[in-house]
Amino acid sequence: MVSAMQSLGFLYNCVVSLLLFFATTSCCHAESNNHTALFVFGDSVYDPGNNDFLNISIVYKANFPPYGETFFKFPTGRFSDGRLIPDFVAKHANLPYWKPYLAPGHHEFVNGANFASAGSCVLTESDPNTINLHMQLRYFKNVSSSLKQQLGETKAKKLLKNAVYLFSSGGNDCWLFEFTKPNATQSQKQEYTNLVIGNITEVFKEIHKAGGRKFAFQNIAFMDCQPETKQSYGLNEDECYQDISELALLLNNALANATRQLETQLPGFKYSIFDYYNLLFDMTYNPSKYGLKVVESACCGTGTYRGSDCGISDYDLCSDPSTYMYWDGEHLTEYVNSQVVEQLWNGGTNISSPFNMKQLFELELDAEIQIKNASEYDNGALADE
Repeated sequence: MVSAMQSLGFLYNCVVSLLLFFATTSCCHAESNNHTALFVFGDSVYDPGNNDFLNISIVYKANFPPYGETFFKFPTGRFSDGRLIPDFVAKHANLPYWKPYLAPGHHEFVNGANFASAGSCVLTESDPNTINLHMQLRYFKNVSSSLKQQLGETKAKKLLKNAVYLFSSGGNDCWLFEFTKPNATQSQKQEYTNLVIGNITEVFKEIHKAGGRKFAFQNIAFMDCQPETKQSYGLNEDECYQDISELALLLNNALANATRQLETQLPGFKYSIFDYYNLLFDMTYNPSKYGLKVVESACCGTGTYRGSDCGISDYDLCSDPSTYMYWDGEHLTEYVNSQVVEQLWNGGTNISSPFNMKQLFELELDAEIQIKNASEYDNGALADE
């Protein structure tokens, strides 16, 4: 069955590449003064199908039905029934949907790029199968070089400076640590937290060195009650696996502290942290507030809570994904992704701080730089601008 699914996946890859090519290139060549590119880094929450082009297990891919059925009407490699969070952000920002970065053919990098990979980790040693965060950084540097060749040094630097850099990373590192070290001490968890956040901030610094100034980070999700989690640990319908939250909250708090420090260390550094954790927590315990009817089971999959194997073998499928929080055992439905982005884009400082995504896109860095104290320029820190 797996080999048959993989063969079908290769066929879909060809179709998807063609369809997404036309969807992307049908948009105008966006180079106006108000154009803001979006560069996306992360894991399966953001992956538009990059893993389709890797020689890895089917469990890291979503290039087979019924994935994609709600919006695209065919599987694109996205782990949902339709669009993901970056897709809705792109819609708000008047940007076209991306082809996966690894897809062959023409790419409009003036609009940005999406490097995310399902299963990706921050730490390079955590999972060698997918595109870890440091490899995604290398891909970004390749794009940066291409833009300089295409647009010239001055225009490329302006594009990179005004672009937004959106991240969803660390969740898989969190899960792997919990799985491999279930009895870890508090000091071990803190040491691991420092290691993960240290690697993330190094990536921020490298992008800043390349010209990036506006960073957005979606913090680690509330994962205790995911259908896959409940099913894996044999929990009752009203039970959740709470141990994972301790490390997730440590990582989220450390990230918030690290970005505040970077704002004082890196000239022009602006950021937004979106509280994805508490939004999903609220959705889980107050589903009717968001128009949801089912939060404990997934729409697609097998097992007690349809917590695994969506699209593989004899899976079950719900009739209306928009009433479900989860599409498969750990990924949200398109409907929920759209609601998440409404908070990400327009939310107040209680959910997205110090800027929301709309404010970050609209932030005029030239104006910000003009009001800086001239002494910040004397040390040559901004010589690359």
